[in-house]
Amino acid sequence: MNAKTTLTWVLGGTLLLALGASMGRVATTPGDREVHHLTAHASSSSVPNWPVPRSAAMPAGETSFVRAAEASVDAVVHVQTASVVPDQSNPWLSMLGMAAGRVAQGSGSGVVVDDKGLIVTNHHVIQGARDIRVSTSNGQSYPAEVVGSDPSTDLAVLKIEPSAPLAAMTFGNSDDVRVGEWVLAVGNPLNLTSTVTAGIVSAKGRNIRLLESNASHDIHPVESFLQTDAAVNPGNSGGALVDLDGNLIGINTAIASQTGSYAGYSFAIPSSIVAKVTHDLVEFGRVQRAYLGIQVDARATGVRIGSIQTGGGAEAAGLQRGDLILAVNGIDVSSFPSLQEQLSKHRPGDKVRLDVWRQGARRQMEVTLTDRKGTTELDKSHLQPIAVPQASAPTAPPAPAPDVLEHWGVQLEEAPSSLKQQLKLRGGLIVQNMRDGAWKRQGLRRGFILLRIDGRPVLTSKDVELAVRQAQRDGQDGVLLEGMYSNGERAYAGVAVPDAHP
Repeated sequence: MNAKTTLTWVLGGTLLLALGASMGRVATTPGDREVHHLTAHASSSSVPNWPVPRSAAMPAGETSFVRAAEASVDAVVHVQTASVVPDQSNPWLSMLGMAAGRVAQGSGSGVVVDDKGLIVTNHHVIQGARDIRVSTSNGQSYPAEVVGSDPSTDLAVLKIEPSAPLAAMTFGNSDDVRVGEWVLAVGNPLNLTSTVTAGIVSAKGRNIRLLESNASHDIHPVESFLQTDAAVNPGNSGGALVDLDGNLIGINTAIASQTGSYAGYSFAIPSSIVAKVTHDLVEFGRVQRAYLGIQVDARATGVRIGSIQTGGGAEAAGLQRGDLILAVNGIDVSSFPSLQEQLSKHRPGDKVRLDVWRQGARRQMEVTLTDRKGTTELDKSHLQPIAVPQASAPTAPPAPAPDVLEHWGVQLEEAPSSLKQQLKLRGGLIVQNMRDGAWKRQGLRRGFILLRIDGRPVLTSKDVELAVRQAQRDGQDGVLLEGMYSNGERAYAGVAVPDAHP
């Protein structure tokens, strides 16, 4: 019987394993690495026949590897995270589905895409992180804020404030990548920083069913991975896959492995998807996803339309059940993942040209893409799960609904500027008064500075209300509070969600 192949996130510290469509979290604590020196012992006292050094001139292929590595290695950073790992020591928090827990360290990679400090990484690298730090190739370390994150594509964008312009990577066109093409994987596997490995593109448009769908949280996976045989290991997650010109053609994300370490194949998110998601997260705080308005016949070969959704762009354009979609804007699509990849580059309201095979003839049709509701309006509500920090202090918004704070028994005010400067905080609300209530019963004291609720940064009073309303919409029983005191002491508490309706 053949051993089962496991799909593994390439994230240091914690391995997320998926078998088929199911996924589970397996915590691992890597031990110290052992480096074995392989020494050849001569059997006689004669002078060894050392190999003759080769000429300094390298073959053209090797020269290309060197150029690509030099062009990309400084634009790949080391992403280190600290997360709260729940335990079961507090029965009250356990009933709420959370726990005070211990702090666990994680490690991954990221790619600088703007010299002012924008970094792309994987969503699973920073998911649930309490603190994020980014280290550049020259040894500088910076605190990072999450600009936005998209579980549907497993991508996230971070922002740091570098002391000088950073080396940034140029986006390549993953649509032009060919099977058999040489590529380099650049990242920080096993905490070995600035590591470069080489391989070829072994397949395109792979759907490995790594991402899980969750319609209630608007998570609709988009998978069309580049498959390579470049060696990738835990810690490479979020790192760069580059072509021989040093251009970014993918973000390394997962490996196929029976052991959790590299076993032959790795998978990267194509740069066509990365570029679109990055721009959307920076501009809107969430991804503007576009749809044709069709269901694909999973039993048919190729991309054959199984049904047409009422009110969508496909219906308006005259597409019919049974039509075979051959290309999008001149780029061939032969599978549903490849169709997803092309659509993921667009926003609602964009027009695309489809090549369709119908009744023995090829024809072209123009379709206006829509959102899932069938509209062409962009979502500007900024309902992303993580708030985007502002460069300048915003005008103080209204305080949270009185019944929320009354239920919790606390009075919150914006932390003084001097205290934020002392503790190097971007925001936070300080507890000025506290009566007997949920916060006090969890051990919090006057002077506690609230920094995050369920991982969402709290920069102003409005963020408290938004976090509570989101928890109510999600049907949560409790939320996790994270913060600190003026002496640097960290504190965490799980409190019940107020009964107030959003």
